[in-house]
Amino acid sequence: MYGRPSWRHPRVLLTLALVFLSGALAGVLAGRFTTLVAKPQSMRFWREGGKELSLQKLKKELDLTPQQTGEMEAILDDFVQYYDALQSQMDGVRANCKDRVVAMLTREQQQKFERLLGGLQPKQIK
Repeated sequence: MYGRPSWRHPRVLLTLALVFLSGALAGVLAGRFTTLVAKPQSMRFWREGGKELSLQKLKKELDLTPQQTGEMEAILDDFVQYYDALQSQMDGVRANCKDRVVAMLTREQQQKFERLLGGLQPKQIK
């Protein structure tokens, strides 16, 4: 009994804390790198014919007048344009961040980083 340290022993507690913190750090880093390469596709539906389907459903469900339908279409079109502008900015921020990370790494680290990012990229929806 004297040969095994209790779970309350400082070294055991330190080891548990380090394991927990390492896991948390790995999760945070994976999340960060995923957001660097992820490209949301939520507006794709709107551009590929979903606009008419959405407007018809809203018109029917909300019993919109023709004037309201026109206003709704204009509002949603504005939203899509705003979203596209923000997406373009986010693409630039992602690219800048990736460029800065790659610039600080050695050639070997850059290759590993690119492999890591390749494994984190979402699959393309067809």
